[in-house]
This record gives sequence, structure tokens and C-alpha cells, in this order.
Amino acid sequence: MRWLFPGRRAGQPMHPDTLSALVNDLGIPTTAGRASAIRQHVLGMPAPVVADALGYHQVTTAKLAAQTGGTWSRYAAGDHLRSPSGWAPQRTDDS
Repeated sequence: MRWLFPGRRAGQPMHPDTLSALVNDLGIPTTAGRASAIRQHVLGMPAPVVADALGYHQVTTAKLAAQTGGTWSRYAAGDHLRSPSGWAPQRTDDS
């Protein structure tokens, strides 16, 4: 595999801190980009899902979701793979 930003060690990517410093040297603020990216994530997904995926605390992502006007306030966290007890799919003419 070839890395987009190869590191000093063969087969390893560039360390995020090194890449951040290089991008900052170009005049691109990485902190603002990171904040913008996570706000975009909480608009598209429930805050607890974003927190688990990116390693943030759920309170942090919940605050960001509230600030950005996220609409996931009624999201029920938990196992959504199981059907509710007593529920059975309805048969249609196609199935």
C-alpha cells in the first residue's frame, strides 16, 4: 500500500502532528478544519455515534450537535439490529 503522506519509516504514514505542522506552515488552520468537520458529522449522524467513531466524549458531541442545530435529539441509542418482540415483517405480493 502506498500512503498519500508517507512517513519517515518505510510503509508507515506521516505522523498527524507532522502533517498538521506542515499544513499550518502553509497558512491553513487545521483546528478550524477539524472543528468544521466534526460539526458536519454531527449534522449527518447522531452525536453518540460520532463520539464512538472518533473517540470524542458523548457530552462534547452532544454540545456540538446542539450548537449546529442537529436534529438527532430523538435518536434512541442501542441495538437496532433486533426486531421488537412480537413484530413480524408484512408479506407483500412481491415476496
